[in-house]
Amino acid sequence: MGQLIMDTSFGKGCHLHLIDGSAFIFRAYHALPPLTRKSDGLPVGAVSGFVNMLFKQVEDNKGPDAPTHVAVIFDHSGKSFRHDIFPDYKANRPPAPEDLRPQFPLTRDATRAFNIACVEIENFEADDIIATLARQGREAGGRVTIISSDKDMMQLVGGGVEMLDAMKNKRIDNAGVEEKFGVGPERVIDVQALAGDSVDNVPGAPGIGIKTAALLINEYGDLDSLLARAEEIKQPKRRETLINFADQIRVSRDLVTLDQNMELDFTLDDLAVKDPEADALLGFLTEMEFRTISRRVADALGVEAPVIEEKVAASAEEAQQGAEEVPFDAEKYECVRDLPALQAWVERIYARGYVAVDTETTGLNEMRADLVGISLCVTPGEACYIPLTHRASASDDLFGSDALAEGQCGEREALAILKSVLEDPSVLKIGQNMKYDAKIFSRYGIEVAPIDDTMLMSYALNGGAHNHGMDLLSERYLGHAPIPIKPLLGSGKSAITFDKVAIDEATKYAAEDADITLRLWKQFKPQLHRSRVTTVYETLERPLVPVLKRMEMSGIKVDRDTLSRMSNAFAQKMAGLEAEIHELAGETFNVGSPAQLGDILFEKMGLSGGKKGKTGKYSTPADVLEDLATEHDLPGRVIDWRQLSKLKSTYTDSLQEHIHPDTGRVHTSYSIAGANTGRLASTDPNLQNIPVRTEEGRRIREAFVAPEGRVLLSLDYSQIELRILAHIADIPQLKQAFAEGQDIHAATASEMFGVPLDEMTPDVRRQAKAINFGVIYGISGFGLARNLRIPRAEAQGFIDRYFERFPGIKDYMDATVAFAKENGHVQTLFGRKIHTPEINARGPHAGFAKRAAINAPIQGTAADVIRRAMVRMEAAIADLPATMLLQVHDELIFEVDQDAIDATIARVRDVMESAADPAVHLDVPLVVDAGQGANWAEAH
Repeated sequence: MGQLIMDTSFGKGCHLHLIDGSAFIFRAYHALPPLTRKSDGLPVGAVSGFVNMLFKQVEDNKGPDAPTHVAVIFDHSGKSFRHDIFPDYKANRPPAPEDLRPQFPLTRDATRAFNIACVEIENFEADDIIATLARQGREAGGRVTIISSDKDMMQLVGGGVEMLDAMKNKRIDNAGVEEKFGVGPERVIDVQALAGDSVDNVPGAPGIGIKTAALLINEYGDLDSLLARAEEIKQPKRRETLINFADQIRVSRDLVTLDQNMELDFTLDDLAVKDPEADALLGFLTEMEFRTISRRVADALGVEAPVIEEKVAASAEEAQQGAEEVPFDAEKYECVRDLPALQAWVERIYARGYVAVDTETTGLNEMRADLVGISLCVTPGEACYIPLTHRASASDDLFGSDALAEGQCGEREALAILKSVLEDPSVLKIGQNMKYDAKIFSRYGIEVAPIDDTMLMSYALNGGAHNHGMDLLSERYLGHAPIPIKPLLGSGKSAITFDKVAIDEATKYAAEDADITLRLWKQFKPQLHRSRVTTVYETLERPLVPVLKRMEMSGIKVDRDTLSRMSNAFAQKMAGLEAEIHELAGETFNVGSPAQLGDILFEKMGLSGGKKGKTGKYSTPADVLEDLATEHDLPGRVIDWRQLSKLKSTYTDSLQEHIHPDTGRVHTSYSIAGANTGRLASTDPNLQNIPVRTEEGRRIREAFVAPEGRVLLSLDYSQIELRILAHIADIPQLKQAFAEGQDIHAATASEMFGVPLDEMTPDVRRQAKAINFGVIYGISGFGLARNLRIPRAEAQGFIDRYFERFPGIKDYMDATVAFAKENGHVQTLFGRKIHTPEINARGPHAGFAKRAAINAPIQGTAADVIRRAMVRMEAAIADLPATMLLQVHDELIFEVDQDAIDATIARVRDVMESAADPAVHLDVPLVVDAGQGANWAEAH
């Protein structure tokens, strides 16, 4: 396997390999399905992957280019010296997954078992150790290969030092660095200092990304010259940023500069390649119970492979299945009625390291409901319920006493005991729709973290296949129908809240919820890896929970007087429209009655197109009225009346009821798993569907206001779905138009109709716009004809011409449908799977399923981009007096102090425009428009 080196002194002709061990570990963990040691259930999946990668590295590096010296360098778990420079360095990095932590020391053991130098130093990162060793190797006259793809180490390349991306087998030299950063290795630090790094929380210069940074450094030579001559820069924002943030940029330079002069207690000679000792290496592999790699290593060493006996009759997976097969028995659940019993459960939680938790409350509105009790589960079949505020009165007590029932833990004392474990970073809290429970706990002073969410796991695994409520998941995946809530609470006027439910009955229902949640988690967690959606869950789903929790709890201020005035104005306008409608009809009737309207239109006025439903009454949906509006004024007036009526009832009236009595704000709730494509859904109230195409609809946004001294900011992706379409379908004309910042609808019209851009008319542009957006949603000739109010044949001709001019779009559509039919799902650029269960159906659903499959990768990728931006946003604006309040599909709304407007816009725009990086490199730029105002209407 190895190559014995007799002369170990390092110098000319020697070749040093420096392996980034931490990168190997995380790559192994995320790339492979989970694996546990059969004898005791210890997680060893990352160790297995690490061993295989190390073995491949040894076996692939033989011959004249083989290393003469080698070391694997690891990050130490403690803080580095950079935290002294900048305390928030790496502050937004999530903790390591709980099943990875015990594997870190085992990877060190694996390195030593291969007889390879294993290096880690307290208070220093692996990058600094690698930098120091690389310098020493270069100065000694040898070659150095850094086995890593980490961009932070590209500053070391040159003068005999290169990098190797082992996964892609791609060498990174000076040209490779310039391709990545736009500058040579000697100026990488300057570019990084300007661009910052959201992953490591290096602040950089707000609003300046890699490309701009490279342009500036290439123009001015180096960072010091640039900062010294910042006054010369013509662009005002860029100039002000460099002047105002010069100190921050210099601190960033200190953070990204690798320390090449560490004091090491070993020399390069100590890193000489040595053959592994068969007993030590095979002994370690046997201990880990790695059968396959043991045989391969034994063959390479020319020795007999060890026999690894089964140490238990059942595998860890079978043991897990056995645990899940423990029958549900609600009678066995424990009711925790005193603090000593609760303390015993807390000790069980600490011993286990994770707990399924669920709350019972007096309602579904997390901002108004009161906590009634908490359920916990650490082992399938063993769960408890902790009653806190159940009432003494029976459920049928007409007088409704507020006295507490006996035999409950004191609320304050119980929460004080639970606070430590619910906030402990070493204990994983598992929930089903954990955002709800986290908001409840937050109102009681408990910030739950870290978390896992079975609803979001199901969403990552099965988006589009079914909904992700607990009852459905339990029946589908556990074969168990949960205890229903309705018999406990009743319905209608006689319904009660959960605090009136008898404690014994509440225990069975509530504890079962925690039991089900834990069993679902045990089943879903390993499937994330097998289905290759771990990254989707870990980067797009789970980290969004605390972000949305804080947004929802912040809420947005709504002016009740403005809404009230709008309601009155809408009522007056509706009355005027009713009078016009009655005059046109020649009689009075109830405009809000479809049946009466149908009689007027199709019986009295004799208009064509009337269809009666099963009740014998005429149907008057919007599309029928729109067609009739081309023939007569009355249907158009009814459309206007209906729109005003909906605005009044849905928004100006009902929004007033949603204003929280204590905060004076409206607190919407976002459903992360509500839409198949990854789009968030807003409920109670829905703030994403406020119509903006009519003047009245836009006016409703005037009621959403900023408090005195603050303003609302709106930052909105410009045409993000069209940009993603241009990238995915690889349309050169669209990509060029976006790259040059052209008006995309005018550019499309010019391409389709042969009209020069300087001769473009609004009408021609409007037609192109309708086609651009319509095609994304699979619009038909009939639908486009209705939108543009043109003959169907002409509309179909537009669509045909569109596909002729942009053939890549049709190719994309055909390929996407074919992929969906073969695989049962489509995917976003970030790996989100959107299942298409009806894609092979026949009949009316077939067309819809195809259109949905075509649109899903585009809309889903756009949804993923803004999710990534939201996850990064809090850390990016943490030092600014700014709060993220709302997400409306492609738009984010912030509340900001007056004097922080420009800084916030720059910071937010930078995060949003770079949100796809580094996971996906888009061929078109993402552009974000910004607006500000005292209310939402002014801001957007």
